[in-house]
Amino acid sequence: MSHPLPIQFQATALETLATATGRIAVLAEPDQTPSPAFRRLDRLTRGALGRALASEAFGKLKAGDAMELAFPAGLAAETVLILRLGKKADAAQARKAGAAVGKSHAAGASLVLAEGHPRAADIAFGLAMRAYEFDAHKTGEKTAKGPVHLMVTNPEIVARAAAPMAAVAEGVFFTRDLVNEPANVLTTHDFAARLAAMQELGLDVEILEEDQLGKLGMGALLGVGQGSECPSKVVVMQWHGGPKGEAPFALIGKGVVFDTGGISIKPAAGMEEMTMDMGGAGVVAGVMRTLALRKAKANVVGLVGIVENMPDGRAQRPGDVVKSMKGDTIEVINTDAEGRLVLADVLWYAQERFKPTGMINLATLTGAIIIALGHENTGVFSNNDDLCNAFLAAAKSEGEGAWRMPMGDAYDAKLKSRIADMMNVGGRDGGAITAAQFLQRFVKPDVPWCHLDIAGTALLKSDTALAPKGATGWGVMALDRLIRDRFEKG
Repeated sequence: MSHPLPIQFQATALETLATATGRIAVLAEPDQTPSPAFRRLDRLTRGALGRALASEAFGKLKAGDAMELAFPAGLAAETVLILRLGKKADAAQARKAGAAVGKSHAAGASLVLAEGHPRAADIAFGLAMRAYEFDAHKTGEKTAKGPVHLMVTNPEIVARAAAPMAAVAEGVFFTRDLVNEPANVLTTHDFAARLAAMQELGLDVEILEEDQLGKLGMGALLGVGQGSECPSKVVVMQWHGGPKGEAPFALIGKGVVFDTGGISIKPAAGMEEMTMDMGGAGVVAGVMRTLALRKAKANVVGLVGIVENMPDGRAQRPGDVVKSMKGDTIEVINTDAEGRLVLADVLWYAQERFKPTGMINLATLTGAIIIALGHENTGVFSNNDDLCNAFLAAAKSEGEGAWRMPMGDAYDAKLKSRIADMMNVGGRDGGAITAAQFLQRFVKPDVPWCHLDIAGTALLKSDTALAPKGATGWGVMALDRLIRDRFEKG
């Protein structure tokens, strides 16, 4: 799997600047007294940095942006990046500045001069996050990226502050790798095996196979995968970091490793991106990895339903009726509305077995949420204002876009079936909302719950501040923050 770049925190050594190779990044603001490192570099480059700082181009940069000086005279370094970042910058701006270094970091070593900056740990986090690459299937010689040296005033203090963020970066990278993998590699077998391997981190991992799922009555989930050669599975990951015997918080993820749409087959154009339809399960896995790596003081259980939705002689048909673990019957109108069938059974199982204090499920569930919110925000649906507001606050603090969507009885009525307890779709209008209403039928009234529709945020065709194009790992940061704020205070 991919791992974040190792970043070494060390005391500033100005005497090394003339001979440092690769890239040097230094912080500056036009209206602030330049740091000793900036003044030293300016002297070595015969005033080139000072002229850049006074230029109109630098003045137009926003906090966290960078200006590049290529092959600066007087230095061995190939490039100097001047990062516009003052000491009053917030976490998002500091991460953006670090990301500018991570984006340009190559085979040579990078030296980042952040002496005395209060957001040095966030600079390191942004750098690590943006340096991600998924090249597992590219042939040819691969050049390992050089080390990153972050020069700070108090290396040990900064390293301690950065350690939990490094665990988050590991979780995000794990999620991105899973979402980026092609479906002929990330089969249901392979996905479950990767999650089982996290037992070495201290997670309790259990894989429920099809015969067990049948005995539990998970007819909704099993119906989705019955046309695939890859067997359906449910993987349960438990982290016991809180008080012994205390009920856990539950995270539930949709893990459709490839979604053809089944008999209601999707158009060919763009179907290759349906490798990302396990994005919700990928986020749950990344969060569980993060919690284990940072030894979170909370009890959390992650459950993922792993299936493949394929057309076949045995595949589920439109018009079929399946029975959920809850006991409700569902008329399958559209086999491409399969994720909610998977989640229905896993949500019910989570409540029956673990009696959680609350639940959040994640799924690349509907195209309708992309029409509503684009690719900037995840759709948030909830039956509990307290949990919903706590999640929205956590997402905002981590810079992950999220927007609460409405729910209501009028939407719920659209799911009425002539021959079963409900249909699995409610029409095109309000499609993301009726999907949430469907899921809510499998949530007990006294259980706080949020549904996150990440169809628009799990995988992007363009770069973001902290990720290259492709899988983003959206949600790992926000959910880790939620667990810290909600369960680990003190």
